[in-house]
Amino acid sequence: MKEVVLMSITSDIIRGHTETIILAQLAHKDSYGYEINKALQQKSDSKYEMKEATMYSAFRRLEQNGMILSYWGDENRGARRRYYSITKLGRAVLEQSREDWEEAKRIIDSMIEGED
Repeated sequence: MKEVVLMSITSDIIRGHTETIILAQLAHKDSYGYEINKALQQKSDSKYEMKEATMYSAFRRLEQNGMILSYWGDENRGARRRYYSITKLGRAVLEQSREDWEEAKRIIDSMIEGED
């Protein structure tokens, strides 16, 4: 039971950072949904998988807010893929989000270290 509760809390924390996680992936290279999800699974040792609906909702919000752009790939085989690329604004937001995350970690660490 304890493991289930911990996974739920971990998922809740991660869910609050979905857009930052996507921006971080796109900062490395243009990509598409399935490829991003596979990278996240690999980086989390298969402990986290972003739900498709969550990912595509985030893509829509990020694009509407000018942080990413989308375009259709030129696939010779298989299905045509929609690729996403980070914009200059997206890079600035990612940098601020990283700073905010570091500050939040410092604050949380200070509150849970157990020192008086």
